[in-house]
Amino acid sequence: MIIVMRSGAKKQELKEVLQKIRKLGYKTHIIHGVERDVIGAVGDERGKARLQSLESLAGVEKVVPILKPFKLAGREIHPEPTVVNVGKVGIGGAGFAIIAGPCSVESREQILATAEAVKKGGAAILRGGAFKPRTSPYSFQGLEEEGLRILAEAGEKYKLPVITEIVNPMDADLVYQYADIIQVGARNVQNFALLKILGQIDKPILLKRGMMTTIEEFLMSAEYILSEGNSQVVLCERGIRTFEKATRNTLDLSAVPVIKGMSHLPVIVDPSHAVGHWQYVLPMSKAAAAVGADGLMIEVHVHPEEAFSDGLQSLKPEKFRELVREIRPFVRAAGKKL
Repeated sequence: MIIVMRSGAKKQELKEVLQKIRKLGYKTHIIHGVERDVIGAVGDERGKARLQSLESLAGVEKVVPILKPFKLAGREIHPEPTVVNVGKVGIGGAGFAIIAGPCSVESREQILATAEAVKKGGAAILRGGAFKPRTSPYSFQGLEEEGLRILAEAGEKYKLPVITEIVNPMDADLVYQYADIIQVGARNVQNFALLKILGQIDKPILLKRGMMTTIEEFLMSAEYILSEGNSQVVLCERGIRTFEKATRNTLDLSAVPVIKGMSHLPVIVDPSHAVGHWQYVLPMSKAAAAVGADGLMIEVHVHPEEAFSDGLQSLKPEKFRELVREIRPFVRAAGKKL
């Protein structure tokens, strides 16, 4: 339910309404507007009739049901776009943020060289996997804590916030120590135990869409994080599974404007994982910028032919610089600034 306060309602009246909502067993989410405050009451659907009675309280203008199942991710409570800040980097709003780096942290030399390259090329955030969920149990699984330390060192040296993926809920405290933003990969988009834990921390979360996840299911996964109190969620479209085999997945670019119409959360695109071939990354990056994405996640490796994972889809540093240069007109055309 949305409780709309009257214009000019007193602070005490707002306080009393909040107390009443919480007493009924609901969580409250307040949006302070220019003229009035709006309260989102989230909880058990069976208590809607009790919430409707709040219209009788002083200072309340009306109580409106939230129609969408994703209460906090939707625009009904939060109509204005959210900007998620990762250090000094804003994702959302008028900005366009580029996250770049290798699929996996393989060595200190590799990640430092790649960090230097993406920094010079125009990246705002450094990516690198320390825990790698792979289709085959025999594939490289990551350097774990050693990889986290190396990634953090590279980020500090080149003044780049770092993002890395979490796989196991038990690693939440460990990853928290090193990462500036924590990634939930496509395979864990509906790992609700993990999402609940991440909802209780005070760092941004990048949530990737699953290969067979509908947009509504995607937003409901974001809802798990938001409902636990963490409002810093960035959504990432990274391709869905279809019958087509020419590319690794099918990049659903229509998801960007569709999600933006339904949710206030920022949306970025990962064309590298979607197409699976480096030569298609640039055109799909242009398309992502053109449809209004808030940023990109690009795989970059100094020697992709030697990469432990995803070398086929990784750009060399010179190709990454070319990508950043060529997408600028598309970013400007969408009303954003790179």
